[in-house]
Amino acid sequence: MKFEELTSKVPASGLFTTGQVLSGERSVANVRRQVDRWVKRGRIIQLRRGVYVLAAPYAKTELHPFTAANALKKASYVSLQSALSYYGMIPEYVPMTTSVTTGRPEELSTPIGRFQFRHVVSSLFFGFQEVEIGREQTALVATPQKALIDLLYLTPGSDQPDYLRELRLEPSAGFDYESLREMARQCGSAKVQRAVHTLMSIREKEEN
Repeated sequence: MKFEELTSKVPASGLFTTGQVLSGERSVANVRRQVDRWVKRGRIIQLRRGVYVLAAPYAKTELHPFTAANALKKASYVSLQSALSYYGMIPEYVPMTTSVTTGRPEELSTPIGRFQFRHVVSSLFFGFQEVEIGREQTALVATPQKALIDLLYLTPGSDQPDYLRELRLEPSAGFDYESLREMARQCGSAKVQRAVHTLMSIREKEEN
């Protein structure tokens, strides 16, 4: 395979897996060796085994970290602070992309940034949607309500009023609080339900 053939196969972001580029190739071993050579020459960046992105001069657009996160671990979606920041619900800059997965938890440091994957049981793997995140790029991202539920569920002491105030949540005008309550019930965690109840009390006091 020539490098021009590779660039014609991959999306605008330059993200691809070995499975995608090997499809239809007669010599799998040769293609893998060629990919390794391009990595050494700086034409391709390896994010993890089997996941790559074209280097800056060759990709048509910049790869969004949410799209990369989905590719780095299957059965995952972006959530917690990363999703809350994306929706403008927290003021802080979030340097690491955090996702929820039913697989094993891990943290990856790659040439394009850091990625964290938090484990949840399969019954909590819901409440996400496909979002158009950039030019010809989509990603699975938690809804605003589920991103908050995931954060409350996975954070020790999240039902404490001081912690909830420190979040400085800024929900949009259309934020669905009933959906938040329902997800808290569906979550089955007493801590999460207490946290949501406390959040609602804080909100009511601030509005009065």
